[in-house]
Amino acid sequence: MSKSAGSTAAAVPDKIDGAVLKVAGVVVLGAIMSILDITVVNVALPTFQTEFDVANYSTVAWTVTAYTLALATVIPLTGWAADRFGTKRLYLSALVLFTAGSVLCALAWNIEALIAFRVIQGLGGGMLMPLGMTIMTKAAGPERIGRLMAILGVPMLLGPILGPILGGWLLDNATWHWIFLINLPIGAISLVYAYMVLPKDDPQPSERFDFIGMLMLSPGLALFLFGVSTIPEEGTVTAPKVWATMLIGGLLVIAFVFYSFKPKHPLLDLRLFKNFNLSISTITMFLFAASFFGGLLLVPTYFQQVRGESALMAGLLVVPQGLGTMLTMPLAGALADKLPVGRIVPIGMAAITAAMFGLSQTDAHTSYPVLLGLLFVLGLGMGGTMMPLMTAALRTLTEHEVARGSTLLNIAQQIASSVGVAIISVVLTNQFKASEPVSAAQAVGEAERTGTPPDPSILEYIQSLGAKFESIVLDDMASAFSTSYLVAAFLCLVTLAASFFLPRKKEAAPAEGEQPKAPVMMH
Repeated sequence: MSKSAGSTAAAVPDKIDGAVLKVAGVVVLGAIMSILDITVVNVALPTFQTEFDVANYSTVAWTVTAYTLALATVIPLTGWAADRFGTKRLYLSALVLFTAGSVLCALAWNIEALIAFRVIQGLGGGMLMPLGMTIMTKAAGPERIGRLMAILGVPMLLGPILGPILGGWLLDNATWHWIFLINLPIGAISLVYAYMVLPKDDPQPSERFDFIGMLMLSPGLALFLFGVSTIPEEGTVTAPKVWATMLIGGLLVIAFVFYSFKPKHPLLDLRLFKNFNLSISTITMFLFAASFFGGLLLVPTYFQQVRGESALMAGLLVVPQGLGTMLTMPLAGALADKLPVGRIVPIGMAAITAAMFGLSQTDAHTSYPVLLGLLFVLGLGMGGTMMPLMTAALRTLTEHEVARGSTLLNIAQQIASSVGVAIISVVLTNQFKASEPVSAAQAVGEAERTGTPPDPSILEYIQSLGAKFESIVLDDMASAFSTSYLVAAFLCLVTLAASFFLPRKKEAAPAEGEQPKAPVMMH
């Protein structure tokens, strides 16, 4: 081994030391705040639908879609901005933006304002994870990336467990405003901690930011997803509000794809897809995020709307999923340093697929032990899938390609989450609309909220069903959720098939003196 390589090895201890743990504390705290917010809001969707008098579930689902879309928008900007303004300064700014966005969300006066403020919140939250990954990779070194990712998996462990519980408790014992205001003290603590612990860095502006690409891709994705999410509201794809926005958005995205091969430093470097391992990893990540996060959105809503549970109880019932993730994520993080990703991810995806198909067979009376068992298996699969994909997908790229490859993977994950949420919420809303009893129940509920008498024909229909009306409504609602889970399950099945194309052989060790490659979630 060369002298320099030996020095590097000697300088980087094998174990994660105290200095790295201090920096990890900053990153984990910021990530917890960002990820916790996603799971907290999932529990609050039925509350938003009631509080803001929103007819369609797909409309309130935009509070999730807008957030994840903002995350996707800001990820490519993060690497350029970190070079230009410095990692520490940008991380502090992201914390301020996220916290300010949280306060604005708490002040929202209607669903449109809440969605807009969620975008602001997402712009700050979107910078926290890629910046945190950059900070941690510099502090720990690429030799310890697998164990490092296991540490950074803590927010993903705590989010699914604490988020629904915290959100449910706040909704039951306070008001919905507090699910956002809780970020104010956490944000303030994170800001002070980050200012004290993070080392100063010297900004070194490198490349020009692709503003033209940004102006095509971001509005293109937003318009396309808006069109998809408007289908239930309009009831048809022929409505101008649907097809026009989808067409304009699709054309902008297509234009970006053609344009992206021209600049030296495009917003997304699609040339990297020449690398088969990166391509199949990105496809697998996209399918995984769309199926898993789309299906995940349904769980707390099912417990509240079909089983009549409180928000807090719905949060507690989701805990087994987090426990399952807690068991497998550290193990998968350690295995990612030793085994090829193609031998880890298919096992996790098989568990997720089985659990989703299991959920698609549930009804309004499925026993809780069965439901909780399925959620536990879902968590086991998630823990064995997410981190191996993120750690091993980029290892075949050269050093200068890693940052841009990481951007593609992160963008795919966030866009897929938005697409998954939009698709599943559209399916659920359409299933509700297709049921006459559910539509009647919703019409009566709407009349009660607005203080207007319901249509006499609706009252006659309800009376014709008599005492069994309520049970029919619950059965139809449960069937709507089952159909939505079935869509997610088929997406999982496609993801499982894609995962078998992931690398199944141990990659060659880096050549002598060559810097090992590490996934850096930025740029």
